[in-house]
Amino acid sequence: MRVRVLGCSGAIAKDCRTTSFLIDGDVLIDAGTGVGDLTLTEMRGIKHVLLTHSHLDHVAALPLMVDAIASQLSEPIRISALPGTIAALKAHIFNNVIWPDFSRIPSPQAPFITFHELQIGQVLELNGKRVEVLPAVHTVPACGYAVTGGQGAWIFTGDTERNPAFWRRINQLEVAALVIETAFSNREQDLAHRSLHLSPLALAEELDCIDKGKRFPIFITHTKPAETELIMTEIQRFDQTQPFGPNVAHDIRWLRAGQEFLL
Repeated sequence: MRVRVLGCSGAIAKDCRTTSFLIDGDVLIDAGTGVGDLTLTEMRGIKHVLLTHSHLDHVAALPLMVDAIASQLSEPIRISALPGTIAALKAHIFNNVIWPDFSRIPSPQAPFITFHELQIGQVLELNGKRVEVLPAVHTVPACGYAVTGGQGAWIFTGDTERNPAFWRRINQLEVAALVIETAFSNREQDLAHRSLHLSPLALAEELDCIDKGKRFPIFITHTKPAETELIMTEIQRFDQTQPFGPNVAHDIRWLRAGQEFLL
């Protein structure tokens, strides 16, 4: 299984693209601005889009991508998400005001996209990949995903704050890599808490939930461009003075666009 990082920033700036991951060329997890770096041929290869939640940095490129390849589609793109996320997309994006309703164009019987509701804990089988929907705690309905198509699961938390249910499930899985958000620095930890994101101090508390004896690489995503350097410095400093635990100490890295996981 190949996971390609198209975007992993919490906002845009030069060389910063928002959240999107392409798995084996046919499954897209979130559709942030990183999707814009794909060729038309690569976009046409996407059969499934799995969304973590409805916020713009995770869906901004979706309507534009569909528009770019609509005339060349032989079947609808399947968009899967929690019911609240789908409701938000229908009300605020594919509403014939902000963007055409591609779930009814060119006809309701043969649309460019179809929507499919997910539930926490649900497992999908997609072209040899097993995708489990994981819980997330955010300001809108949200989830994460565990994707297994090789040895161990590639896990993405989505946008979340403290999330005990997530860690209970993670401790039951064979994890190959964990991608976890840390959107704000410690100086913004109150804002992080109010907006249900993590700061380095909250991250440390969350990583302490990992069972002893489990060890896997951890990648930090969704940092704000203006604070990325500070956030990573705070994580590294905290790790050196108060390790997250014997399982994960000194194995925490910054995720970058263009990075790939081969599992």
